Amino acid sequence: MKAIALEKYGSPDDLRLVDLPEPKVAPGEVLIRVKAAGVNPVDWKLAAGYLDPIMEIRFPLISGWDVAGVVEKVGLDATEFAVGDEVFGYVRKDWAQNGTYAELVSAPVRTLAKKPASLSWEEAAGVPLAGLTAYQALRRVGLDKGDTVLIHAAAGGVGSLGVQIAVALGARVIGTASERNHAYLRELGAEPVTYGEGLADRVRELAPAGVDAVLDFVGEGAVAQSLPLVKQGDRIASIADGEAALGAGGHYVWVRPSAEDLTALGQLADAGKLAVHVDKAFPLAEAAEAWRLSQEGRTRGKIVLTV
Repeated sequence: MKAIALEKYGSPDDLRLVDLPEPKVAPGEVLIRVKAAGVNPVDWKLAAGYLDPIMEIRFPLISGWDVAGVVEKVGLDATEFAVGDEVFGYVRKDWAQNGTYAELVSAPVRTLAKKPASLSWEEAAGVPLAGLTAYQALRRVGLDKGDTVLIHAAAGGVGSLGVQIAVALGARVIGTASERNHAYLRELGAEPVTYGEGLADRVRELAPAGVDAVLDFVGEGAVAQSLPLVKQGDRIASIADGEAALGAGGHYVWVRPSAEDLTALGQLADAGKLAVHVDKAFPLAEAAEAWRLSQEGRTRGKIVLTV
């Protein structure tokens, strides 16, 4: 099969399109013919060695955890799916090696759900990691109907899904973004504010009593800026500055695979409450260009690879 792989830790320049053996399908797994793979910042961070202290990583390394595709083979005792099923998932195993930037990937059934019928392959591939991250962070802060939540980096891949999920839960959303993304946030149902100096004052103009919860999807001091605004420190969650969030009594969120949560996200999509903006789709062979765009940090929505 064709795959994008690294022989050692490196940068986008080190990615190669190579031929590798078809993955083995263990008990409790299925083999997926990949239609599209999501690109996330963690992909190139893992490839650069940033996660080496906490994760087992083996080479040659095929990057990618997000997938949308068709079940081609069913392993022993993998009764949840059948050949021909259209699925999507966050295929994170116990170590990183055989990722989704490939024509085929084997995936534990616990990492998959049926693909939402309303989403294209590219849109579905953009959901898993970002959508699960947002969904699990919102649950961690106990977001409820009628709450006001401040979402930092609301126009990005995680943030744009988080805004929609929060709106679907009946919350009021205030989202930080550059001015060029304010119209986009309004379309998603958020009230936009420009990030940077004076943020707290701008938020208080919209919510004089402060906010009930905060989601930090960017770091860069967002937690510290939010402390004067949030009523309880334990209702702050961050994916980018765990030390600050934990120090405030909040939560550091590292996304987990969950078939149940993926199913919930798929149901939101098919109900018309969760849309995926694909900022750009690249063919598999151009994964390096996709990483370079991701590294710029100015993406609206998601970047995906088509296979």
